[in-house]
Amino acid sequence: MNISVINGTEKHGVTYCLKEMFLAEFKDKANIKEYYLPGDCPSFCVGCLNCTLKGENTCKDAEYIERIDKSLLEADLIVMTSPAYVFHATGAMKAFLDHLAYRWIPHRPAPAMFGKRAVIITQCLGGGAKSAAKDIKHSLSWWGISKIGVFTGKLMGDIVWDKLPQKKQSELTNKVKRLSQKFARIDYAKAAHTNFITKVKFLFCRLMQKSLHKADAEYLDGKYWAEQGWLGSVRPWK
Repeated sequence: MNISVINGTEKHGVTYCLKEMFLAEFKDKANIKEYYLPGDCPSFCVGCLNCTLKGENTCKDAEYIERIDKSLLEADLIVMTSPAYVFHATGAMKAFLDHLAYRWIPHRPAPAMFGKRAVIITQCLGGGAKSAAKDIKHSLSWWGISKIGVFTGKLMGDIVWDKLPQKKQSELTNKVKRLSQKFARIDYAKAAHTNFITKVKFLFCRLMQKSLHKADAEYLDGKYWAEQGWLGSVRPWK
């Protein structure tokens, strides 16, 4: 199987330790590709709309985004990690997610995304891990992914793993290992189930794209939906 990991920071801190624990369950049975932000996506999205209006290859940062996008599409499992910075995902993670706007369901979602699984790993000193995970989950769900596992942890002591009390280390370790074992038991030869909410989002956007395509057959998003057969009876889930 293939796993693609997007790390929201280049720092090898607590989030990195938790991610390594999660991946340990897959080391001998998966091809794992990792990307570290901002190094692998060093520039901000500037809101030029080229990706949505002219095609993702026209993005000024296409050399970075296309490589990661290809890896995500080839992955059976996507792992997204980020410590909580002021109750949100890191700025580098947000910048990356902004670049993937064209993959949202209202634009040109990839059919493969609807059958994928994803895991989000985040932590913080006190509060904020859940809202940081929500930042990432919001984008993943709008890419079409329904099966999303979430790990959140509160350190409640120190921000350095080795300085955490043994009891807290054990608590976090057991929690992330349970999530890892849960996802390791999945049969990745079978596509994940697409939930009702995702289907509703898709069908609502289908009505929008049908209208846009009728008004302008060359409009990129509508043309893409037509080519996928989604304006007819074809759907990206099984």
